[in-house]
Amino acid sequence: MLKTRRIILVLKDIRSIHNVGSILRTAEALGIKDIVYSGYTPYPEIENDSRILHLKKKIASTINKTSLDAEYNLNHQLISDLPAFLYSKKTEGFVVASLEQDSRSINIKEFDNKSNLVLILGNEVNGVDKDILNLSDFILEIPLIGKKESLNVVQATAIALYMLTS
Repeated sequence: MLKTRRIILVLKDIRSIHNVGSILRTAEALGIKDIVYSGYTPYPEIENDSRILHLKKKIASTINKTSLDAEYNLNHQLISDLPAFLYSKKTEGFVVASLEQDSRSINIKEFDNKSNLVLILGNEVNGVDKDILNLSDFILEIPLIGKKESLNVVQATAIALYMLTS
């Protein structure tokens, strides 16, 4: 049985356009509706998009190559102040969680909070910023058993969203 909680996915400083497109495709496939872009994360064309025309068209086209039109089924929001956004969502009753390896992280398999959720994904190399981790109610980690210490952000997102929506 699918969980009915609402999940807002925040992409913070994701650098790869292809990763963004793949995350959008995965999110849409798993029933996520709301995507928030923060920092320098590339994003598809949005209403009142102020980017230079050829730049936004090129980025949107590249995202579309990996999302396969998934972006058209999602609600997109571009924010400049992530902490303010997180505080606002907390006042609306959302729980904030970051997907990251950290000394404070908990195994995502043990996360049993059923509240509406803001899930933050971070940069492919540096992860989620420490100041954002400190604003998180939970830091979720996917347990790894191999020698590699991390996953690509797309694969980590797929695993996390599957676990959080099933």
